[in-house]
Amino acid sequence: MQAELTKNYFELFGLPISFEIENEALSLRYRDLQRAVHPDRFASASDHERRLSVQQAALINEAFRTLKTPLSRARYLLELRDVKIDDTDTSMDPGFLIEQMELREQLGAVPDAADSFTALDECRNNIEDRERAMIDVLKNDFAEGTSSALEHARETVRKLQFMQRLLDEAADMEEELVHQG
Repeated sequence: MQAELTKNYFELFGLPISFEIENEALSLRYRDLQRAVHPDRFASASDHERRLSVQQAALINEAFRTLKTPLSRARYLLELRDVKIDDTDTSMDPGFLIEQMELREQLGAVPDAADSFTALDECRNNIEDRERAMIDVLKNDFAEGTSSALEHARETVRKLQFMQRLLDEAADMEEELVHQG
């Protein structure tokens, strides 16, 4: 079983090109593909076959990382559909920016709270609720598949990136709190 380097990530894993995927099927297929191309299996093969094995293993790893998370999967789906995301574009819906500022303030207040861990959990839950709502929007947009729905998905992906950064900051803050406690 050899991974074809020219296939898109969905084809590589034998999955339909869709935002909604079976995580279990993805994980099982990942293990099967990695087992088939693992460089250890090609230890006594020619240099060319060993290089190809390493390339295929790297492609499979990258494809798995991309497809397993909603944000990277949505970005990849937009890329497949030629919808570009300009990461330098800082224009954003003013209501969303205000929401971001409020979430950032809530996160910033965590270290000064009487119970920092509870405050952090509340903040993280708040962010995760918003993230789930955005993922639901993406499911609908990709299912619709029209150009306007894909443009809306592009904007939702940009917003989801903000949420991911906030969750990363919350994780960093939790680590700091654990080390301080």
